[in-house]
Amino acid sequence: MNRSSTILITLLVSSLSLHAQDFQAQIAQKATALLPKVIEWRRYLHEHPELSNRETKTAEYVAAHLRSLGIEVQTGIAKTGVVGLLKGGKPGPVVALRADMDALPVLEKADVPFKSTVTAEYLGQTVPVMHACGHDSHVAILMGTAEVLAAMKKDLPGTVKFIFQPAEEGPPGTEEGGAPLMVKEGVMENPVVDAIFGLHISSSIEIGKIQYKQGAMMASSDWFTIAIKGKPSHGSSPWNSIDPIVVGTQIINSLQTIVSRQANIVDAPVVITVGKFHSGVRSNIIPEEALLEGTIRTLDSKMQTDVHERIRRTATKIAEASNAQATVTIDKKTLVTFNDSALVSRMLPSLQKAAGNGKVSIMNWVTGAEDFSFYGTKAPAFFFYLGGMPKGKDPKQAPSHHTPDFYIDDSMLDVGVKAFCNLVFDYKKK
Repeated sequence: MNRSSTILITLLVSSLSLHAQDFQAQIAQKATALLPKVIEWRRYLHEHPELSNRETKTAEYVAAHLRSLGIEVQTGIAKTGVVGLLKGGKPGPVVALRADMDALPVLEKADVPFKSTVTAEYLGQTVPVMHACGHDSHVAILMGTAEVLAAMKKDLPGTVKFIFQPAEEGPPGTEEGGAPLMVKEGVMENPVVDAIFGLHISSSIEIGKIQYKQGAMMASSDWFTIAIKGKPSHGSSPWNSIDPIVVGTQIINSLQTIVSRQANIVDAPVVITVGKFHSGVRSNIIPEEALLEGTIRTLDSKMQTDVHERIRRTATKIAEASNAQATVTIDKKTLVTFNDSALVSRMLPSLQKAAGNGKVSIMNWVTGAEDFSFYGTKAPAFFFYLGGMPKGKDPKQAPSHHTPDFYIDDSMLDVGVKAFCNLVFDYKKK
C-alpha cells in the first residue's frame, strides 16, 4: 500500500469517526431535550394502567404518537400490540426495539401525584391495577426513542421496528398472549429482524446506571400443579384416611431437596417455590384431595429438563408410599433470557456512550423471568437493566417489583432513550 492510499484511508476513518460522534451528540441533545415529555408520558401511563391483553387505551396512546411522527403503524398484533416501522434514509439492517405495556393486579401504596386508582376485572374479580413493574417507563422510553429517531430519519441506517408488546406478565386464564403470540403472528418477520434489543427498569439499581450480562441472564419460568388424591375420613380417625394434606407437606419439603441436594447449583441456580396449597373445607374432616401450585426457575435448558423430571418423580413416589396418587402438570411459560455474547461485546460501547464512564457494569444472573426470551429464538438479542432507584438509596431497602410500594425515579429515563438510539445507529458497524 503506497503513502497516498494510507493517507486516504486514514482520512476516511477519521471522517467516519467524526460522523459517528456527531450522531452521538445529536442523540444526546435530542434525548435530553425530550426528557420532560418522556416523564409526562410515563406518569400518564402510570395513572392509567391496564392489565395483560386489555391494554386498549395504552395501545391507542402509543399508536397515535407513532403516527404523529410519520411512522408506519400496525395495531391489533397479539390482541393489543402495536408495531411501528421507521425506514431510514440510508441502507442498513432491521433493528427491533421492544417495550412491554401491561400492569399488574396490585393496590398502589406509593404517595405520588400520579398514583393509580384504577380497578379492573381479573379472572372474574374486581382488582386494583398498578404499574408495579415499570412497564410504563419502558413504553415512555420507546416512545421517546421513536421521536428522536424519526427526527434523524435521513441519517438513519436501515429500518427500526418498534415493538410495543402486551401481556408480558402473562395472559389471564387460558388466553394466548405476550411475546410468544407476537412471534407467532410474525412480528420478527416482514421485514426480517437482524437484531433485537430490550431493557427493564430496576427499582434497586441507581438512576443513570446500566447493568448487563452475557449469555444466560434471566431464568426460565415454568408453573407446576400437583394434584393429590387420597381417601377422606373423619378427623378423629386418621387411620381410616389417606391424608392428602400430609402427603402434600411431605412433597413440599422434598421438592426443596432437589435444590439443596440434587441440582448442581455450581452450574446454574435453581428455584422451586410452592405458592399455593389448597385442601379441605372443615377442621375436623380429612379431605380426599389436595392441590399444590408453584413455579420453577432455571438458567440452563438441560437443568430445566432434569428438574422437571425430578419433580415428577418426587411427587409421584412420595404419594405412592402413602397409597395416594399424585398427578404432576408442568406448564412452560418463558425461556431463559439469553444475551448473544457476540452481540453484547459488539454493542457494549453504545451503552457506555449513553450512561457515561463507570456507569455500565456486569450483573449476576437473576431468577426473575422475561418473555423477551422468545424474540431471541428468531434473532440475536440483547436485554439489559436500567437504573430507577433514587441516588443514595440502599438497594436492599428499595421496594421490590410487583409490590404495592414499588417506586421508580423517572428523572433519568433519557439514559434509556440514548441507549436505544445509540444501539440503532451503531449496529450498522459490522
